Order: sequence, then structure tokens, then C-alpha cells
Amino acid sequence: MKKIYTILAFLIFCWTSIEAQQRYLEPVFDGFDLETVQYSSNISVLSGAPELVDLTMDIYTPTGDTETNRPLFLYFYTGNFLPNPLNGSTGGTRTDSTVVEIASRLTALGYVVAVVEYRKGWNPLGDLDTRISTLINGAYRGIQDARTAVRFFRKDAVDNGNQWGIDPDNIAYFGQGTGGYISFGAATLDNYTDILIPKFFGADQTGDGNPDPFVLEPIHGDIFGTLDAAISRANIVTYDDGTPISSDVQLTVNLGGALADTSWITANNPPMVSFHVPTDGFAPYMEDVLIVPTTGDLIVEVQGSYLAQWKANELGLNDIFKDANLNDPFTQAANANNDGLEGLYPLIRPIWTNPLNQQPAPENAPWEWWNPAPWSQIPHPLCPDGVPLDQCNFHIINSITNQDMSPEKARTYIDTIIGYLAPRAYLAFGLSTNITEINAQEVDFNFFPNPASHAINFSSASEMRKIELYDINGRLVRSQQNINAAYHTLDRNQLSAGMYFARVYFDEGVLVKRVMFQ
Repeated sequence: MKKIYTILAFLIFCWTSIEAQQRYLEPVFDGFDLETVQYSSNISVLSGAPELVDLTMDIYTPTGDTETNRPLFLYFYTGNFLPNPLNGSTGGTRTDSTVVEIASRLTALGYVVAVVEYRKGWNPLGDLDTRISTLINGAYRGIQDARTAVRFFRKDAVDNGNQWGIDPDNIAYFGQGTGGYISFGAATLDNYTDILIPKFFGADQTGDGNPDPFVLEPIHGDIFGTLDAAISRANIVTYDDGTPISSDVQLTVNLGGALADTSWITANNPPMVSFHVPTDGFAPYMEDVLIVPTTGDLIVEVQGSYLAQWKANELGLNDIFKDANLNDPFTQAANANNDGLEGLYPLIRPIWTNPLNQQPAPENAPWEWWNPAPWSQIPHPLCPDGVPLDQCNFHIINSITNQDMSPEKARTYIDTIIGYLAPRAYLAFGLSTNITEINAQEVDFNFFPNPASHAINFSSASEMRKIELYDINGRLVRSQQNINAAYHTLDRNQLSAGMYFARVYFDEGVLVKRVMFQ
């Protein structure tokens, strides 16, 4: 008899794990609701003179979801820190095809996603010092805006009724391309002194005869965006009771970006996941001087996904992934090329030939696509003089490093990105322990008859919210939503005879019971 109960306990444990993994690991929602909101105002230099601008975000929530404690991804899109089309790209907006696709995939898993507008503006046409200084400050503003977005949601959750039903203790950054510099930077830049390294010094700005940092706190503000400065405004600093709001996150994801310097990574940082084409010609996979796609100019030396993930592994940031011994097909594919660096997925892509100059053109973003028609009508600034529009335009220039671009190809790579990320986000957010299991006595729970021929009645002292029925293999076979009653009858209908597991949800938690149909 003891052996039978041991086997049953093991099956319930395995089933519970399988069921808990469905949300956040597999798509469970078919659509999303979208709302655009303003999350802050801050000073932009895009026009050449400081001006206060409103910053907005698109918030995606799963349609029909009743959960109110959902992890949140803050998504930062690509764009070279310039608005489209000044950035020379077919992308760079909150509504890019890739952005909407990834946001919708994450909401299908059950997450809330906010696609965040961040301040843009730098001078790609100045001398080297000007290019470096203005680009570094562009990234710095992005880091401030990212942290402001974190605090916006935390304050809303505590002081404004949690309008979007997020878990304020489970927030992640997700950065694509340029946004990857933001997600890496916002997750790792712990102190202003981290910026005080030689490559971030330039011309004398203070008049003391010595080189000055490109970023000066009295001018550009603090690293969190919580102090007023000459061209930065404090935003969302405290809760209503005066308590400071944390800007920390629980995970950061980098999709083809890089880190200003790996010295920023410390043991206090969150787990990290990166996707990168090793031969990327713009953002280095290892270490190299950043090349901005807008002009092709060299800017400043940065470290890419490989070195960032190496440091994260060395410091134990990704031990939570290692300890889980993940062995799914996506993990196996990544491990075949990542030298054992957990959290790193190298995407192997071809090196194309640039048809305009016959030089190598390494691919860098296989997850991106766009509609060629409108972009084929716009001349690109990198087109040689005298070349006809039908031979050189925005579509052609952007296709040089993505010559087999298509929605089908991009979505296939996004399948890989979500497939590799999903179990790691699940672990980083601690979702396997989010469900409180209770016993029947706590809610005076009973069910009868068992075994049953046609129906099983469930009763309790507390209202049941929903009941889910799973077969012995962990497959969901019946779901009764929005019960909100202390008594409920679950009809057998067409279910086969055999053993099932009923998962019953209460406000107090969840309990699991074995039921039989004969």
C-alpha cells in the first residue's frame, strides 16, 4: 500500500510541474489588448536644443486573462538612437514587425509586455569626440528611461491599483539591437563611477584643462534618472508614502546588442540571456569598435554578447539556469555553439556579398523583416551619387545584411528566441514557486462521488475560482473558468474512464485531488 501512495505522490508531483509549466512556457492566449500610455516626461536633445518631451509606451496584455500578478517584460526596440527614417533603417519604431511579433508571443505565454519609447538623439556627423560623446549620452538617456519605466509600473502597482495586473517583483528588460545596449546597460550600471574609464573621457568641458567624462552628472543626471540636472529631469522617485522605488529587475535579455564595458557586470546583477550572430558586422560578438549602421562610422570599443555572458557565468548570475539542467532542443542547439556559456544562443548566419561594392556583408538580425514596397520608394543617404532609385533605396541598403529577409524567416528565428528564453524567464521569475498549494482542511473541501459515473460534485467553505482537469499524462482535458461559488458540478461528458487530477483554485491557493471516472 505504501508503494501505491508513493507512486501516486510522484505522479501528482510530476503532473503539478507539467501543469504549472503550461502558462509562461507554452502559448495559452490567442490575442492581446493594447493600450498606449505616457509614463514620463524628460528632456530630449533630438532637435539640437534641450526640450521637454512626453515619453509613451505600448502595453500589451493577454486577452481574456484573469490573472493579476503577471511578470512584466519592458521591451526596447532598435533604431541607432535616432528616429526613423533618420536612422537609415527600415525599423526603429514601437510598431516594427519584429517588435509586435515578439510582444505578441510573450503575451501569448501569459506575460505583460510594455514596448517603451526612449529618448533619441546624437550627432553621427561630428568629429570622433562628438560622435562618441553624443552616442554615449544617447545610451545613458536610454538607461535612465528604462529605469524610469520600471519605477512607473512599481508605483502603479502599489499606489494606483495595479492597472495592468503586473507582479512588481518580477520585471525584465528585453532589448533588440540598439535596445540591447539599453537592456544590458540598465541591468548592470550600478554606480556613476563605472563610467569613469578612459574610453569614456574626451574634451575638457569644465575648463580645468583636463579631459572630462563624456557623461557629467550635473549636466546629464544620475544613472537612475532620479535627480534633476541641466538636461535631465527626475521621474517617479518615491511611492506616495515617500519610500524610494527600486529600479532593479530580475532578468535582462539582449537581442543583438552589446555592453559598453563588461566591467559594469557585478555579482549584484540579474541573470542574463543573449542572442547574437557571431559574425555581426555592427555590434561585436566578442570585443570590437562599435560601427553605427547609420553612417558606417567607428565609435567606441564595446563588448558583445559572448564576453557579457562569459562574465555573467563567471560571477554565477546564470547558475539558476545551470542548476535546472535544461536539456530541451533549443538548449541543445545553443550549447552546440556557445562554448558552455549558459544563457548565450549564437545564431549562425551567412556572410553575404554587398552588391554595391562586392565587399563582405555579414548578417546581424535574422529576426527582422519589413514590407519592401514603401521603402523601395525612398532614397537612402548611403546610396552612391547618380545611382537610380530602383537600384539603391532604403529597402536595398537594409537588405544588404539580410538578403533572404522574409516574414517566414524572421518568425522562424523568433520561434527559436522564445523557445530558448521561455524556460529561463520561468526560472528567473521563480514561477515554479508562485503557486501556493493548500490542503483540503484549510477550505473545508470535499468532492463526491469518487469514483463517479457521470459527474463529480465539488464543495468547500471558500469560493472556488476555477477547476482544471488533467489526465495521467498531464494534459489539460477540461477547464471550468469563473466558477466563483462554493459548490460546483463537473460533468464527465465524453471523458474516458480512468484516473484524472483535479486542480482547484481558491483565493487561498490551489489544491490537487485524484478523481476517477468508471
